[in-house]
Amino acid sequence: MSAERTAGPVEERHRFDEAALARWMDTNVAGYAGPLTVEKFAGGQSNPTFRLSTPARQYVLRRKPAGLLHASAHAVDREFRVMHALGAQGFPVPRVLGLCSDDAVIGSMFYVMDLVPGRVFWDPLLPDLSPAERAAAYDSMNATIARLHAFDVDAIGLGDYGRPGNYVARQVARFSKQYREDELAGRNADMDRLIEWLPANMPKNTESRRLVHGDYKMDNVMFAPDRPEITAVLDWELSTLGDPLADFAYNVMVWRTPGEAGNSLMHARPDGIPSEEEYVAAYCARTGRDGIPDLSFYIAFNMFRLAAILHGIIGRTLRGNASNANSHEVARRFAPLAAAAWEQAQRAERGR
Repeated sequence: MSAERTAGPVEERHRFDEAALARWMDTNVAGYAGPLTVEKFAGGQSNPTFRLSTPARQYVLRRKPAGLLHASAHAVDREFRVMHALGAQGFPVPRVLGLCSDDAVIGSMFYVMDLVPGRVFWDPLLPDLSPAERAAAYDSMNATIARLHAFDVDAIGLGDYGRPGNYVARQVARFSKQYREDELAGRNADMDRLIEWLPANMPKNTESRRLVHGDYKMDNVMFAPDRPEITAVLDWELSTLGDPLADFAYNVMVWRTPGEAGNSLMHARPDGIPSEEEYVAAYCARTGRDGIPDLSFYIAFNMFRLAAILHGIIGRTLRGNASNANSHEVARRFAPLAAAAWEQAQRAERGR
């Protein structure tokens, strides 16, 4: 299914002072002219996202959620910074218009950007497209992440956007800590095994100073209304400086994800969609690599990381401050994904 991201009435738990927002926009967003109408976009498990409409323009607002938060999560100011830097390079991101760090305006930090017209494909099988369009869409996705990983971060002003070195190890430690600390969300045997296995099996000679998106997948990019070409990469909350192979493996994960754990190409791949091997080969050709021998490790890592994020959604749901009304359904993917991550760890040990 493809569609523009749908928006509807704001639920009570996500309401804020719209008049205060309108006053802030009048002062801080060039060309703003009310009146302002606010709707909340469907989807989004982390930072609530809203459509702002005026008679002449439409905008998007992303804000930190309310309630108890992990200290390093929901960094909308980082999203703003990275999109501002990439937009200056002509990379496909929405144009950011203003950042507000004053919680007193609407209750939490937020930023405003242009609404980019286009299509979001929620199903990686791309059932609404022809085989040629499917091939072009996946090629655009592949070319865009290769371009992202090619940036000289110092040259684009992001040399201090993340800590240098040990990206995967730091990510494992971060998400292991978040998983362990969220006692309300419970424990899982596969996650506990992965927390021990991942640090003991790190690839050698990893890169850790490339710009990485952290959540690069089909439904986090916007395609043009009339062609299968990416016009905007969305949802930069997990971006940092890190290992490009880990970032790319997250994109490849859909070929190995079981259907009960999320969107999957594991058991069905319509004509036009490349095989995993073809997709990996295209990225390697674009980035000058001979191959990715540790791909199974990187996929195990990414499945673990995503499972930890889903575990956090379980905790936020139990505490009553999950962003999405469907968070209970999303949380049910947690155990199958953790099991799939452990399977990939075993595959890595077999050298596959």
